[in-house]
Amino acid sequence: MQTRVLGRTGRTVSVIGLGTWQLGADWGQVDEADALAVLDAAHDAGVTVFDTADVYGDGRSESLIGRWLREHPGAGVTVATKMGRRVPQLVEHYTLENFRAWTDRSRANLGVDTLDLVQLHCPPTALYADDRVFDALDTLVDEGAIAAYGVSVEQVDEALAAIARPNVASVQIILNAFRLKPLDEVLPAAQAAGVGIIARVPLASGLLSGRYTLETSFAENDHRTFNRHGEAFDVGETFSGVDYATGVRAAGEFAQLAKQVLPDATPAQVALAWVAAQPGVSTVIPGARNPEQARANAAAGSFDLPESFFAGVRELYDRELRAAIHPRW
Repeated sequence: MQTRVLGRTGRTVSVIGLGTWQLGADWGQVDEADALAVLDAAHDAGVTVFDTADVYGDGRSESLIGRWLREHPGAGVTVATKMGRRVPQLVEHYTLENFRAWTDRSRANLGVDTLDLVQLHCPPTALYADDRVFDALDTLVDEGAIAAYGVSVEQVDEALAAIARPNVASVQIILNAFRLKPLDEVLPAAQAAGVGIIARVPLASGLLSGRYTLETSFAENDHRTFNRHGEAFDVGETFSGVDYATGVRAAGEFAQLAKQVLPDATPAQVALAWVAAQPGVSTVIPGARNPEQARANAAAGSFDLPESFFAGVRELYDRELRAAIHPRW
């Protein structure tokens, strides 16, 4: 497993991390024993960063990680959580008082005195121009409630505004073979500023695994059902905003490209390796529903890809996806 420094946090983390949205049961039910087994498998495979949020399962994901941390003292895992989605999305709600309440809740869930990294959870765009928000975050650092802070964003412009803030340690953004705009604009700026990049939704909500067909159905409480058209939150969070039928077709082409370069790897592993290979990416955070997925994801942290593959991915994106995706994200 390769390791990299996570931007201004100064922490060394595995290039493949673990996203834990699914452990909060927002992708269908996952029982506690299975969730803990996923955390075990990921850590055993070399993963040293877990990403969560206070709203994943209304704190269930954080609490499960907290239990795991208690059972594995000194495990050397960086936990990145998020806050801000517990209130209507207005900048006026991003206050020091609310930050203290939210971080206190997360610290209790995780069982820690100081949170390793707290990210604003896709806040309103106007927030990036408000010095008071970032002054409040600096206060939390000074008080010892958090060690560092970052942001999770939807849009490239939001990422660039965050990178310009002097104490933002990391930016989390959707980056995958179906979402290339960040490669051209965000990653170079982050590298120049020393800001870490956490790449989320690296498999386009599973599309890039190549396992889905037009007939595939998802549980009613799975966001791939209830948010397919952006009914609950930004549609870009579900299948990276790609129309499902288009995504299935493009994923089939991606799988063919992947098989040509790494015939013994799965399309999902190749998709993760592609993200990890992008200059400026600190860590990639795929989710896993079971230990086998966690181990397979982690293995992608040691793969190398030929230059021809990157050109093939770009050609596929330009032909099938760019017109619909590039102007929005």
